[in-house]
Amino acid sequence: MSGRGPSTRTLTPPGIEPFDAAVTGIGLVTAAGVGARAAWDGVCDATAAPSVLHRKELAGLPCDFMYTITGLDTDAALGVAALRLMDRFSQLAVIAAREAVADAGLDPAVWDSGRVAVVIGSAHGGLPFYDAQHAALTERGARRVSPKLAPLTVVNGAASSVAMDLGVHGPSQAVSTACSSGTVAIGTAHQMLRAGACDIVVAGGAESVCSRLLIASACQMRAVSTRRDDPQAACRPFDTHRDGFVVGEGAGLLVMERPEHARARGATVRARVTGYGASSDAHSAVAPDPDGLGIERALRTALADAGVDGAEVGHVNAHGTSTVANDLIEATMLRRVLGEQPLVTSTKAMTGHTLGAAGGIEAALTVLALQHQLVPPTVNLDAPDPGIPVEVVTKEARRSTFDHAVKTSLGFGGHNAALVLSRA
Repeated sequence: MSGRGPSTRTLTPPGIEPFDAAVTGIGLVTAAGVGARAAWDGVCDATAAPSVLHRKELAGLPCDFMYTITGLDTDAALGVAALRLMDRFSQLAVIAAREAVADAGLDPAVWDSGRVAVVIGSAHGGLPFYDAQHAALTERGARRVSPKLAPLTVVNGAASSVAMDLGVHGPSQAVSTACSSGTVAIGTAHQMLRAGACDIVVAGGAESVCSRLLIASACQMRAVSTRRDDPQAACRPFDTHRDGFVVGEGAGLLVMERPEHARARGATVRARVTGYGASSDAHSAVAPDPDGLGIERALRTALADAGVDGAEVGHVNAHGTSTVANDLIEATMLRRVLGEQPLVTSTKAMTGHTLGAAGGIEAALTVLALQHQLVPPTVNLDAPDPGIPVEVVTKEARRSTFDHAVKTSLGFGGHNAALVLSRA
């Protein structure tokens, strides 16, 4: 029996009123740049060399490289004592959260901490630390296993670390829906603000999984690129010669507020989160619905939630992973729902596929695209796939005028999510 329903259902769920969450702060830690300004400049510069490095932890695997953050001194940023209590994905989340809160002009020392929430997505949590502890157990015995295994590896580690660092006493939640985790986290924040559960939410995603076990499995699945001779050009979304994604690490967080709260304190609003939709494919643990009906349902729900017609969308930051089937399925769905006018990009060729962090990073980049009225290029797109039926920006960033943009995400297990973001 099929679980599919009609793909054209567009009504907002009963009782849900339109709601615009104000985005007042951005924090980004990526391989394209550390800090929102550096990351934005990095993804917009098609001539910049992506920060893709061969990793000794992955030596001997068909894919032994990943997008790696360089120039970040976590010891200086967080202190050695704090680092002992956080895996790298949590460290990146705390650094991004501090930037986002400062960017929003907020002071955790004086805010009403009970009205502040944290929602952070991650697909794998502290997997590298788990790998190391398993090796310690196997090679040296149980007495060599760290008592901090649980707090450092659990998926909620980033959310709890950010809440402790900022002194947040409102809800602190983790979202884990594979590669759509960051997008679902922002959507969850939108719903919390709409419901009046809080006034401020720090939301997005964080991930750092230089894990030999995970990458070996991805190689066996043929999900990742194996271009070991040219790793910087390996990730090539929408290109005829794409052969898989390249894993990256990073964190992307937004400060979102109830609009009246932002107005009352005179905050500068960068953009608005106006719509959110999520769905399940109910199709496969690893492959998307071949007709794209699941992600279509999520996108149509987000558009209806925002009260925005597909023809009004001027830009899409696509999931665009550089895998053969996924890029085609997503692009075909975008054309079906939005028509031919949006300028589409995938920024993963500059950041890598950051898995559970991807939606947070890419939503933040979409906010910046709305602010600057500039669409970043899809780098490494040298031979556009003629079957891709949307206009993909390549070679250089493109100026445009648009009031609404979309961020789409798909995750293993059929977890789909979409956001509509609008100009302030």
